[in-house]
Amino acid sequence: MKGATLTGRYTEAYNEVMRILIVEDEKKIANFIERGLKEQRYAVDVAMDGEKGSFLADINPYDLIILDVMLPGMDGFSLCRDIRKKKLDVPILMLTAKDKVIDKVRGFEGGADDYLTKPFAFEELLARVGVLLRRRNAALPSVLKVGDLEIDQLKHSVKRGGKEITLTGKEYALIEYLARNAGHVVTRTMISEHVWNEDFDSFSNVVDVYINHLRNKVDKAAKKPLIHSIRGTGYVLKE
Repeated sequence: MKGATLTGRYTEAYNEVMRILIVEDEKKIANFIERGLKEQRYAVDVAMDGEKGSFLADINPYDLIILDVMLPGMDGFSLCRDIRKKKLDVPILMLTAKDKVIDKVRGFEGGADDYLTKPFAFEELLARVGVLLRRRNAALPSVLKVGDLEIDQLKHSVKRGGKEITLTGKEYALIEYLARNAGHVVTRTMISEHVWNEDFDSFSNVVDVYINHLRNKVDKAAKKPLIHSIRGTGYVLKE
């Protein structure tokens, strides 16, 4: 692989609330991609074979899947077709050493959205990831509004009553996720799976801690709270 050093040229493409699944059986490559994407503040899960990739794709709401072709058991082409048969609306980036035109055509016909051959520069991978995610979210408004709360998804800025609120990366990811689901209850498990990753312990109190941080920054100085607790279930962002 080339380009192991990140220059940050494409850091504007990241969105910490985005969750990516990597299905790759070469551990060195999987770790390399995982580390690089986490540095760009994506939540990342890794599967080392097609069956595990299929299982994770079924149970988790991913924003993008990076899929190797030559996998043990179920190969990448089969997994891609399986995902499309299940009507899972998630962008798929095929990543493989197979560089013949017929292989690329097979991938696209199976439902892949993009195709990158090995060896690859990480910057190019990151750029393609950013393009696919922007395309997926093109229909969403760039600014989310709940009451007098405004969340600019392009600038990653948050304002309430016209005053800008300074948030950490995780705090921003959390408030954006709540805003995208405004009016709907999201459970602690849903939050942990989308804002963190597969290995996160959803039974810990980290989600509650971050919710309290947000309340102190978003609700404390306001007349009406927007972040509400639903006893025994989770949280909802609403007026």
